[in-house]
Amino acid sequence: QVHLGESGGGLVQRGGSLKLSCVVSGGAFADYAMAWFRQAPGKEREREFVASLNFSGNGKHYGDAVKGRFTISRHDVLNTVYLQMNDLGPEDTAIYFCGARFAIATMYADEYEHWGQGTQVTVSS
Repeated sequence: QVHLGESGGGLVQRGGSLKLSCVVSGGAFADYAMAWFRQAPGKEREREFVASLNFSGNGKHYGDAVKGRFTISRHDVLNTVYLQMNDLGPEDTAIYFCGARFAIATMYADEYEHWGQGTQVTVSS
């Protein structure tokens, strides 16, 4: 059974940085495309696309709200995908989830087969 575990969230001031990690176990990590989505307060039914990359590590895509500030990367030996978040603002406050699907990433949450439990990011003004 594939398990995803996010970490690295927390409370940070406006303009600060955080680096999220998502460790994948129980599956062939090298075969998975990985993505980050977020769920903002009051929008529990909506997962906003943040970033994704293919199983090969290329094909990186970012949501418009985070372009130029966030960077997604992966480490296949550690079975981990990262999200480096810089210049954070209150609008970035959300629960951040990582998702996995076979091979090629998409921007649509319902196309991901495996999910973690999420990690809370709170940005104060």
